[in-house]
Amino acid sequence: MFQNNKQRIALISVDGDPAIEIGKEEAGGQNVYVRQVGYALAEQGWQVDMFTRRSHPEQAAIIQHNQNCRTIRLKAGPSQFIGRDHLFDYLGEFLGEFQKFQQHQGFQYPIIHTNYWLSSWVGMELKKQQPLIQVHTYHSLGAVKYRSISNIPVIAVQRLAVEKTCLETVDRVIATSPQEQKHMRILVSTKGRMEMIPCGTDIDKFGKIGKTEARKHLGVAADTKMVLYVGRFDQRKGIETLVRAIAKSRLRGQADLQLVIGGGSRPGQSDGMERDRIANIVAELGLKDCTTFPGRLDDTDLLYYYAAADVCVVPSHYEPFGLVAIEAMACRTPVVASNVGGLQFTVVPEVTGLLATPKDEVAFGAAIDRILTNPEWAQQLGETGRQRVEIAFSWHSVASRLAQLYTRLLAENPTVTKSKSQVAA
Repeated sequence: MFQNNKQRIALISVDGDPAIEIGKEEAGGQNVYVRQVGYALAEQGWQVDMFTRRSHPEQAAIIQHNQNCRTIRLKAGPSQFIGRDHLFDYLGEFLGEFQKFQQHQGFQYPIIHTNYWLSSWVGMELKKQQPLIQVHTYHSLGAVKYRSISNIPVIAVQRLAVEKTCLETVDRVIATSPQEQKHMRILVSTKGRMEMIPCGTDIDKFGKIGKTEARKHLGVAADTKMVLYVGRFDQRKGIETLVRAIAKSRLRGQADLQLVIGGGSRPGQSDGMERDRIANIVAELGLKDCTTFPGRLDDTDLLYYYAAADVCVVPSHYEPFGLVAIEAMACRTPVVASNVGGLQFTVVPEVTGLLATPKDEVAFGAAIDRILTNPEWAQQLGETGRQRVEIAFSWHSVASRLAQLYTRLLAENPTVTKSKSQVAA
């Protein structure tokens, strides 16, 4: 049974299942954020329900992670994978199922934390029908994203309108970096209330394996210069830039240079097609002998790959925050990242890694070479990166700051806590 010492909270992530295997189609930082925030809040006594849509007929409807935390999958359209740009038409059904769940449980949530613009719509509609407090994290801003792609989806107009309404009306919007906060004000709206709380990482898990042990486990030679990418296969992730940077590296042709492109792919889906496109570029540039695609990396695999790498590269065209960067830093691995979004906040140039202009293969190649050819400096960058993560980016500290915000908002809105949204006895 749930403890009753604190309020219930619903974390709503329609398109990002917190219980799914990370690395699957469109499963990345948002999924990790919701799951880890949920776990950390539960450890602090909150009663956490994480809501997402069911994307496979064999998925369990409810997963009980621990005494105070569970994932609840609701019906919203067919039980199959549907890309984010095609989910809006099913949000009404998701909202209806959420309301049915509350009725069946005999309570209403006094506070919800929505994630991504699709979930913000659900939260804002729900708020019209019952008293509640809504906190929102964007994870990605359409106003920024659509500047970096050529094919603007039909849903763009709807998304931009929802994001603007969300910022202007919900109780609090969470910016995960000063850069994201600035983008919201300049590109979305000058109205609305924001609070800056970064994303986090598991400092107890990442960083506990040394480089020698990791390389022995993976079969990587001690003198190998290992460059690592971790993430989804998506053109916006900039993997092509990294591949072309390696082709221009001064170290190209040396037997000890190794590029590892880790991430999941699903044949026939966009993720799989992008993986095939990258593999073709690798072949065209004559890099097959020094490039490996280990496929989807689970949590255990990640620990070894991060620790084994000499440098982790995050070449994204845009990242609101960039979880991969702080995971690598937690493992004492220096980072070369795009000079965009939250990466400008997480990676401190010349201190924990280097920043380069997105899509600039020459700049990325030069930055990677600097780190690979200066091992003592690289080690210093890695150690400083670990210290930065311990101080600023643990999930415990993130959840504590969120909990303080939730508590403050609940205290400022006594009508919510006194309503029938109080946990049923």
